[in-house]
Amino acid sequence: MDYFRIAVELFVGFISLFLLTKLLGKMTITQITTFDFISALVLGELVGNALYDHEIGIMEILFAVIFWGVLIYFTEILTQKNIRIRTFLEGSPSIVINKGKINYKELKKNHLDINQLQHLLRSKDAFSIREVEYAILETDGTVNVLKKSAFAGLTKSDFQLKEEKIALPVTFISDGRLLSHNLRASGFDETWLKTELAKQKVRRYSDVMYAEWEDGQPLFIQTYKEQKKG
Repeated sequence: MDYFRIAVELFVGFISLFLLTKLLGKMTITQITTFDFISALVLGELVGNALYDHEIGIMEILFAVIFWGVLIYFTEILTQKNIRIRTFLEGSPSIVINKGKINYKELKKNHLDINQLQHLLRSKDAFSIREVEYAILETDGTVNVLKKSAFAGLTKSDFQLKEEKIALPVTFISDGRLLSHNLRASGFDETWLKTELAKQKVRRYSDVMYAEWEDGQPLFIQTYKEQKKG
C-alpha cells in the first residue's frame, strides 16, 4: 500500500505542478530569476517531503501547492504593475561592458569575475573582449552581446568599409512608467520626452507600453492602444 500511496501522491503532485506552471506562464521556465529559482525549489520540496510523510495526504499536498501557487501568482501581478517591486524581486540588467570597456563596478556588484565574463561572452561567439561594444548581464544570468561593427556578422573590415558608430538602445518608458534615470543619463529631460510623445499623439506616460531611444533614430513608441488593435 505504501507504493500505491506514493504513486498516487506523485501523480497528483505532477499534475498539480504542471497545471501551476501552465497558469504562471512560460517565463517561469524560460527565464529563471532568483525569485523564480527559490519558488521552484520550495514547490519541489513541498511535494517531495510529502511523499515520505505518512501523515500528509493528497489534500495536504494540493493545499500546499495551490496556496504557494496563489502567492506566486499575485507576486507576478505585482511585479507586472510595479517597477520597484519587480526590480527588488527580479533584479535589473547590468551593463558589464560599456563602449568596449569592462565595467568593473557592475562585475563586482553581480559577483562576476573576468573568467566568468569571458565564458559568458564565448557562449555568444565573442572570443575576445575587444570584439564587444556592449555586454548586458540579464536577470536570468545570461549575457547578451552587441559587437563592434567590425566584428558583427560579415565584417566591415572584409570589405574595407568605414566602421559605423555603435549605439545602445535605451528604455525611457516601460509598462506606463517613466524611467527617469535612463532619461537623464541619456542627456534628456521630461520636456523633450513629452514633446516627442506629442508628435506621435501620446499625452500620458500611462498610455505607453514601451518607449525606446537610440542615437540617430526617432523615438520608438508602442502604446497599449496599438496592442489592443493587434
